[in-house]
Amino acid sequence: MLKLSSNPKNVAVVENFVGKICREYHIQKDIYGNILISLTEAVNNAIIHGNKNDESKSVHIQTRKAPDRIAIRVSDEGRGFDAAELPDPTCPQNLTKCGGRGVFLMKQLSDRVDFLDDGRTVEMHFKI
Repeated sequence: MLKLSSNPKNVAVVENFVGKICREYHIQKDIYGNILISLTEAVNNAIIHGNKNDESKSVHIQTRKAPDRIAIRVSDEGRGFDAAELPDPTCPQNLTKCGGRGVFLMKQLSDRVDFLDDGRTVEMHFKI
């Protein structure tokens, strides 16, 4: 488990964390990039959108390994959100908008994404 205060600079810690879990769980190098990008997006969203950069609030990262997959859970202390209401970043009217692609990237790069606790937690699954 990793606990970060909601300072955007703390996103830099994610790369070392991913390296550590990939070594610990013997995860193939070709999956490393997918985990790194997905987890970076999830932590960034938790800090900025969930906790509103409030450094008194934390982001929690947990991992769980099964024989054929790893699940990574990122939780914030914000109000949550409804993932079904996110605009599709691939729609023509959204292509030039800045932002709005984090959840899309997580869904593309992981094997499964679940939103829990009224959107305060995202759980990403990666086959290993």
